[in-house]
This record gives sequence, structure tokens and C-alpha cells, in this order.
Amino acid sequence: MATLGGPGREAGAALLAWYDRHRRRLPWRAAPGERADPYRVWLSEIMLQQTTVAAVKSYYAVFLTRWPTVADLAAAEDGAVMAAWAGLGYYARARNLLACARVVAGGAFPATRESLRALPGVGDYTSAAIAAIAFGEPVPVVDGNVERVVSRLTRLDRPPKTAKRAVEDAVAAMLPADRPGDFAQAMMDLGATICTPRSPACALCPLRPVCAAAAHGDMQDYPVKAPKRARSVWHGVAFVPVRPDGTVLLRRRPARGLLGGMAEVFGSAWGATPQEPLAHAPFAADWTPAGSIAHGFTHAELTVDVYRAQAEADAPAPAGAWWALPADAGLPTVMKKIVTRALAMHDPA
Repeated sequence: MATLGGPGREAGAALLAWYDRHRRRLPWRAAPGERADPYRVWLSEIMLQQTTVAAVKSYYAVFLTRWPTVADLAAAEDGAVMAAWAGLGYYARARNLLACARVVAGGAFPATRESLRALPGVGDYTSAAIAAIAFGEPVPVVDGNVERVVSRLTRLDRPPKTAKRAVEDAVAAMLPADRPGDFAQAMMDLGATICTPRSPACALCPLRPVCAAAAHGDMQDYPVKAPKRARSVWHGVAFVPVRPDGTVLLRRRPARGLLGGMAEVFGSAWGATPQEPLAHAPFAADWTPAGSIAHGFTHAELTVDVYRAQAEADAPAPAGAWWALPADAGLPTVMKKIVTRALAMHDPA
């Protein structure tokens, strides 16, 4: 197996010169050479986990307006934060966001990668990113974009997830000690805008002179992909009763687990196809099929059969509550699909 070499400090300097001219203007970033606000860096990095910059921008603006400091966020109600997060996905991040804010609010953000790693929801990548960008610690920061850049620079012969230490070492070899935060963001920007997964713009890349894949003309072969794991197939049923005033019956999911703490419709667990669908209804009613919805999770494909019923104005709320939509629900995307499917059906005569 080939050893993982790579470019050194001169390449890092060339990348920083490119970054100073072409960096993305993002709301959580400081100007080149300036130190960023740790709260803004942390908030953006948690939001950006497994999510795109385009998807995060509007959520980031809302959070910063409602909770401009970590102390404000720590004092927020859980339900308000979960509702503001709805649609951003991976809801454990929102629970960890609150938990972390409440740890930090009594003092200040730790300033090193090692100490940041102990905070709720802060893993290897996030701790390194905050340490480098907000506190100037010269540590290698490796996300998916950086893995792709390093894989091409070195023609890494295995999936980068299986060579984490080697990838970090390659980044560290280029890392300028005086601007570690800017360098980290420069590597991210290079991967996001130039060294893209498909059709990389090698002619514009400041690292092309030292890129092994560009020299061999086989950039598209990197990074080497790991074998795909089969995704699970889930089925479920959901029930949406609607009162004359338009409110629907919802409940809260358990705090732990998938979509933890979010609002949901009543229905079955997700897994095998329910054999007696109506047994999962919240109460006896004239339940009418309203079609099905499909939703994809990272590890599973879900199909839900939706049922709707017209409820009386004084209908009970067993283990749930009647909610007006959409203002106060904060529904995750899959639940929005279910409710939208039910409400698209005409009221029964």
C-alpha cells in the first residue's frame, strides 16, 4: 500500500493567498486574519453537520436573531428550539445544541480542541474546527470536503474514512501556524467550489501544481469509495384527525431516539408493515385512507399509509394535544408530509 505523502507549507501559503481573494462570504465568518466569535462558529458548525451551507443560512439567521448569545440559547425552552430547528434534520443535534449551551452558559467556551471535545454534540471534527477558527489553535480540521481534496492531492488508495490519521497528517503538513482558522476554511472552500465531487475545476485550483491526481489525470477516481451498505425498508401507518377549526391531533416523540422531542402524528412504529392498521388509531372514528408518503432517512427508506378523519369540536386528545398548523407545531419534514397528505384530501361529506 502506498504511503500518504503530500504537499507542505508552500502549498498552504498558496491556498491562503487564493482564499484571501476568493473566500465565500458566510454570515458566521470573520474577515481574513480576524478572530471569529466562538458562539457563532459553534452554532454554525453544529448546524452544518451533515447539512449543506445553503440549507443552513436561513436557520442560522433565525437562531441568531432569537438567541444572539449562548446564554440566550441556554435559557430558551426546549420546544421553542426544536420548533425552530424543524426541517433541518438530524434532530439529535438540536438536543445536543441546548445541552451544550447550558454547559457553556455559566462560563465560556473552552479554547482547545481537547477541552471542546468534552462538550455535548462536539466530536472530533467540530472541536478542531472551533479550536482553529475561533481560538487560533493550529490543529488540522478535516471534513468531507477536506477528505476529497487530500485524497486527490495524494491519490489516496483507500477510503479516507479508513485513513483518518494519514489524512490529518497530510493537512498538518500544509498548515500555517499563524492562520489555522483561515487555512481550515480555505480547505473547505476549495473542496466546495473548486475540488468538487464531479467535474473539479482543476484549471482554477491553487494546489494543481502539487496535486498527484491532476498530474495523472484521474481526479474522478478519488476519493476511493467504501462499499455501500444496504438501507433498511420501513413501513408505518399514521392518523390525522382534523377538527372543524382546522387543528390536528399531535403528540411529542420521546426525547431520545430518531426525531427525539419533536411533534408527531399518532400512528404505528416504523418497521414491518402493520398487520392491523386501525389498531394504531388514537380513537375510534371514520378513518379514511388519504394515500401514502415516502421519506428517506440516511439509513432507511420509509413509506407511511395516511388516514384522515373529521373530528368533533370537542374531540378528546388522548396523550396528545390539538395543534394549529403550521405556526406552533415545529413539525419535522416527514410529519409535514403526512399532515399535508391528509389535509389535501377533501373533507368527507
